[in-house]
Amino acid sequence: MGLGERGGWDKSESRYCGVETEFDDDVPRLLSFNLSSTGFDFVVAPLTDPTYRPSLIEADNASSHVPPFAGSDLVLSPAQWSSHVVGKISSWIDLDSEDEIVRMDSETTLKQEIAWATHLSLQACLLPSPKGASCANYARCVNQILQGLSNMQLWLRIPLLKSDDDLPDVDSDNLMDSWELWNSFRLICEHHSQLSVALDILSTLPSVNSIGRWFGEPVRVAIIHTDSFLTNARGYPCLSKSHQKLITGFFNHSVQVIISGKPLHSIPAETIGSAANHTDNNMNSTLRHPLRSYLDYVGYLYQRMEPLSEQERIELGYRDFLQAPLQPLMDNLEAQTYETFEKDSVKYMQYQRAISKALLDRVPDGEASAATTVLMVVGAGRGPLVRASLQAAEETGRKLKVYAVEKNPNAVVTLHSLVKLEGWENVVTIVSCDMRLWNAPERADILVSELLGSFGDNELSPECLDGAQRFLKQDGISIPSSYTSFIQPITASKLYNDVKSHKDLVHFETAYVVKLHSVARLAPTKPVFTFNHPDYSTKKNNQRYKKLQFEVPRDTGSVMVHGFAGYFDATLYKDVHLGIEPSMATPNMFSWFAIFFPLRQPICVQPGSPLEVHFWRCCGSAKVWYEWCVTSPRPSPIHNSNGRSYWVGL
Repeated sequence: MGLGERGGWDKSESRYCGVETEFDDDVPRLLSFNLSSTGFDFVVAPLTDPTYRPSLIEADNASSHVPPFAGSDLVLSPAQWSSHVVGKISSWIDLDSEDEIVRMDSETTLKQEIAWATHLSLQACLLPSPKGASCANYARCVNQILQGLSNMQLWLRIPLLKSDDDLPDVDSDNLMDSWELWNSFRLICEHHSQLSVALDILSTLPSVNSIGRWFGEPVRVAIIHTDSFLTNARGYPCLSKSHQKLITGFFNHSVQVIISGKPLHSIPAETIGSAANHTDNNMNSTLRHPLRSYLDYVGYLYQRMEPLSEQERIELGYRDFLQAPLQPLMDNLEAQTYETFEKDSVKYMQYQRAISKALLDRVPDGEASAATTVLMVVGAGRGPLVRASLQAAEETGRKLKVYAVEKNPNAVVTLHSLVKLEGWENVVTIVSCDMRLWNAPERADILVSELLGSFGDNELSPECLDGAQRFLKQDGISIPSSYTSFIQPITASKLYNDVKSHKDLVHFETAYVVKLHSVARLAPTKPVFTFNHPDYSTKKNNQRYKKLQFEVPRDTGSVMVHGFAGYFDATLYKDVHLGIEPSMATPNMFSWFAIFFPLRQPICVQPGSPLEVHFWRCCGSAKVWYEWCVTSPRPSPIHNSNGRSYWVGL
């Protein structure tokens, strides 16, 4: 049934809501009561009678004994088992118990229940939370199971809990941070991609920074307990503002909600309706599910969310999808790639603003009718910057002579058609040549280019513009005039697992373009490399080295760094800028996603411990590449030494 739709368009997994139930050996009745009549989409149900203990079975009956599972596999169709039932592993199991009988019973039961769930083709099983800080045997056993699983996900139940160590009178030896529990467990299980988190949402929440870590972790479900709900003026359940914000954040990350616990709100029969004022006219109040008002409130939160913008819908398929960066110097771009970038009207509006300002500075009003400005578009593609330049000239009343320099012979064909179609033959000269090799017939007043990559200089803008600079007048203007790259440490469990799945070194030493979504940004960005144009320094060198230190806020707790997100910000001309650095990103621009530099081994950073990272931009005769490493809190290997795995060809 789902929680509804946002703006009439929705394909998110988070629109499905589940309910945690008690053991019931009549599974069809359990489904009928919780799904058919109420609007829940799936149940999280125990698979085995909670009183079952393998050690209590008589030894002589053990070989023929059948565990007390909840009904036969035949009571539901395979599609019903798969779509509507999540298996809840017995909550009593304790694989790290001091008691050997408990430990052995726990291991036997866990394996029996997972085997039964696999037989039923369940999509997921909910594992109980580890009983103590030590969970090595539990994790070992789960890791064994994961090696043999085909498609089923295992959700480890973890309470969303972190004591505030800034509070007075708190015993620092007994601080509880449940993220540490999850981190230990997943490290023992080697970051297995089928091991996920089911977060128990309690009545009190940790700090915003502490919660933020979980958005980079593989959280599949949020279990909200009925005692986490407050009561509104009409007697209905509702959530605090901070809980609302958390649940909305989870909805945006395709996390499903499960409601758990007994009803704690007595709603008068005569006012029965939903907390969101959507009365269910088809339901007799006597058949009403006891948790219906909680479901209605969660549905209300879901439907209240802003619908996705058109840009967000377009980008949905790119979220957390790793792409190799473009090699525009080595490769000629395809028409489809050009078309995608040309649709970014915001980018070209910024360029037009910058060119207009440069023209006004270059030619005073008194000389506008007589002076002709020579403008060169280097890397003209199919002509969007040529168009922006001519529109700027028209807007400012300045005369232009445009050279459109493009090395891709296929794009040059389109350029010729555009010039002819628009009647620009007397204004625009098309040059089919690499800008680094062209001998210009005259010098330019303004040099315009769009050679920037996600990390600013990663598509070799410095090298290209150094080559083109020789045909810019000594007092000429380059648009852009400068650009700076930025990085920040991130938790990105999905990205890390996607890189790891290739099982080789090369992919861990490659920088990827990616629309970051399920990530936790652990500290503010810091600038890395800056390039200025034109650059008339006598010892010109595009090699760079930068050492950076990041401090993760103390109230965040420990964090796992899977790599670094990279961005850029460019000054086109004077106060006209464009970029993707999060704190000053140009709104509604989609030409660039962030870049991701992975770490071969994720690094755990403790509260208050600095994270020190080193980045190099290296230049050879035929290629440019980056190298990176971490030196604190522990050293990592140098990534991509000598450009052995990833480089950009000159």
